Amino acid sequence: MIRRLVLTHVRNHAALTLAPDPGFVLLTGPNGAGKTNVLEAVSLLAPGRGLRRATLGEVARRDGPGGFGIAATLDDMTEIATGTLATSPERRVVRINGAGAAANTLAEWLSVLWLTPAMDRLFVEPASERRRFLDRLTLALAPAHATEASRYDAAMRARNKLLAEPYPDPEWLTALEGQMAQHGAALAAARADTVAALTARLDQTVSGDFPRAFLSLDGWHDDADALLHALRSGRARDAAAGRTLVGPHRADLMVRHVDKDIPAAQASTGEQKALLLAIVLAHADLVGERRGQPPILLLDEVAAHLDPDRRAALFARLAHHPQVWMTGTEPALFAAIDDAATRIALG
Repeated sequence: MIRRLVLTHVRNHAALTLAPDPGFVLLTGPNGAGKTNVLEAVSLLAPGRGLRRATLGEVARRDGPGGFGIAATLDDMTEIATGTLATSPERRVVRINGAGAAANTLAEWLSVLWLTPAMDRLFVEPASERRRFLDRLTLALAPAHATEASRYDAAMRARNKLLAEPYPDPEWLTALEGQMAQHGAALAAARADTVAALTARLDQTVSGDFPRAFLSLDGWHDDADALLHALRSGRARDAAAGRTLVGPHRADLMVRHVDKDIPAAQASTGEQKALLLAIVLAHADLVGERRGQPPILLLDEVAAHLDPDRRAALFARLAHHPQVWMTGTEPALFAAIDDAATRIALG
């Protein structure tokens, strides 16, 4: 968990230092106070573009010097930091205990998972959104997943570019396809393991507070040899399409509402929100079991969209997690949480 968080020129925060305790960290204040900006800062202490998927330039304060900084002290006294320099506003810098590091290595130190209002329509959004969500779940269980994904994507981009040439070098194509097969198989295997483990965990959870979800993978999820064959035999097709049409980048996460036996996309808006919460809660428990380090949970405006009974059930389920950051416009939303919570008023 995070013991100390320091923001410098992040969104609307010129300088902000927080010292949260274990358990609930409750951020309240009016709209525009910067509550979600704090959650975004925490999310950027993990690989990727954070909960808003913003560019680095967008994270920096508009009337600031041009760069930004996010630093955290973890409970084992590890210091992690990320941000940009004013001279290179779109180049991310990461430091672990003062030494430079790659962004993907952040997953080895901290796992972070979030829910935001923008994710409420996850089950009816394009497959790419669910795939991105699944990859975040997988990353928390397998930190190397980010590296495998970036190497697969790099090889695929190079292959697409090569296929666009009039006479692509067949040996270079073969080499790139070999890289895609290697890293793509690792991607698919990690995703499949996450889906299987999470589905089993959800099946073991006995609670009437949240609907039961069943997860499965749709699309490509075969082994390296199958992907290599598909890539080689599909060169002409992919060249005509201008993109690679087969591979783990085409997979989709499918979710069913078990109790009603319907796809999650056909459930009501409230049921979809509850299904998503059920998945996140089960995943947090699973990560804690697998890694001995439950993820930090970032729940943006979640309480406001739940009825009182389900809100109380959510707080009860979260009570044992090392650290849960939640936002809300009204302190009354968190009245059921005990006085041990860290309560921070912004704005």
